[in-house]
Amino acid sequence: MKVKDVMSRNCTFITPQTTLTEAARIMADQDIGFVPVAENDRMIGMVTDRDIVIRGVAKGADSNSSVKDVMSAKTYYCYDDETAEEVCANMADLKVRRLPVVNREKRLVGVVSLGDLAQDVNKIKVGQAVQTITDPANDQKAA
Repeated sequence: MKVKDVMSRNCTFITPQTTLTEAARIMADQDIGFVPVAENDRMIGMVTDRDIVIRGVAKGADSNSSVKDVMSAKTYYCYDDETAEEVCANMADLKVRRLPVVNREKRLVGVVSLGDLAQDVNKIKVGQAVQTITDPANDQKAA
């Protein structure tokens, strides 16, 4: 099965000018932990709830500061035509629980999470991916 068959298509994205307050409100309203940042439907970064707290609030950023000041410009993503199994393995390697999904023109088309992948990928592989992502010993190996 392809990622496009299991991903969430109703992906919210924000612009770099979105304020930290607006981004946090979107995350709270939709019960999500990250939002892709895009311009002209091309992803240029992402902001997480952790980015807002660690790079924003903890460093004294004003709630009206824009997400461009705290977002991660280096983003990982997957293609909508990749297999669910390939993406699951990639998520384990990257130690991430969700990925923005782009088409081959690199236009943002959705988001896929480990939960979405569990619909198709062998449950053991998803469990192994979760274990790899959450195991603190793996953090030390990567450092």
